[in-house]
Amino acid sequence: MTSKPSKEYAAFVDLTKKILAVPKSEILRREAEYKRQSNANPRKRGPKPKVKA
Repeated sequence: MTSKPSKEYAAFVDLTKKILAVPKSEILRREAEYKRQSNANPRKRGPKPKVKA
């Protein structure tokens, strides 16, 4: 009784493989780049970082 995996399951497995193929160093680099860009936005929402005297 061999059944073919559904189309949705195959799409999920393919997406998971693509995500896991990205090295952690690349993910950390992208997050740092995003954080730098978001901190440069003067109109960002949320709590503001404390200004060092």
